[in-house]
Amino acid sequence: MKYASLGSGSRGNCTVVVSPQTTILVDCGFGCRETEIRLNEKGVDPARVEAIFVTHEHGDHRRGVGPFARKYGVCVYGTKGTLSRLDLKHCRSFEIQCGHPVNIGDMVLFPVAVPHDAREPSQFVIEHANRRLGILSDIGSLTPPVVEHYRHCDSLFVEANHDLDMLWNGPYQYSLKVRIAGDEGHLSNDQTAEFVSLVHHSNMQSLVLGHLSQENNHPEIVNECFHKFRQSMDVRIASQSKGTDWIHVG
Repeated sequence: MKYASLGSGSRGNCTVVVSPQTTILVDCGFGCRETEIRLNEKGVDPARVEAIFVTHEHGDHRRGVGPFARKYGVCVYGTKGTLSRLDLKHCRSFEIQCGHPVNIGDMVLFPVAVPHDAREPSQFVIEHANRRLGILSDIGSLTPPVVEHYRHCDSLFVEANHDLDMLWNGPYQYSLKVRIAGDEGHLSNDQTAEFVSLVHHSNMQSLVLGHLSQENNHPEIVNECFHKFRQSMDVRIASQSKGTDWIHVG
């Protein structure tokens, strides 16, 4: 199994995951044409995509879901709350429940309930051939069930949204700062570092840090915060414009 971010940040989020038999997207936060361009840049034919798993209904995660699904006949997967907020006219959809695994091709996806300010948000652990990829892109606080679900991942894609000092001293209105830093907002660098420390194990291969705020974070700060993990695994940052190169899991 391998995966690549097509782009990560407030202007759009999308991750493509590929196994020998199956190709899926986790979120589709770019318009249909932009998603096609970014998939082609990774060498993926958009017509190969079999499913889109949507984490929640915010625009930077669902903008292209309906148009892409209608064009390519792709089935859309999400919780009841998430699907209720999407424009899925003329689309096939499948309702998932957190805690209940979903089989698609040679992958198994485990939806995980997370605290975020959306209708019924979920994130995903994806398994293929006894290897696990954990995607955790929008979450406001760490809960014991979330930590437990991500303990045995071989690769992690997790948000490192903001530096707290930059957030509180930055240009956002106070109410937005409170929302971002709240228990249903986004993880700070320090919170993400705590999470990685809790779930890290000797066989973990790689860590990708995504959803960096352009106003409230900086790659240099993130690199410094996560430098210690580079001693034991590959650590990368997903950019808004280019995402990441391919990362192999197992």
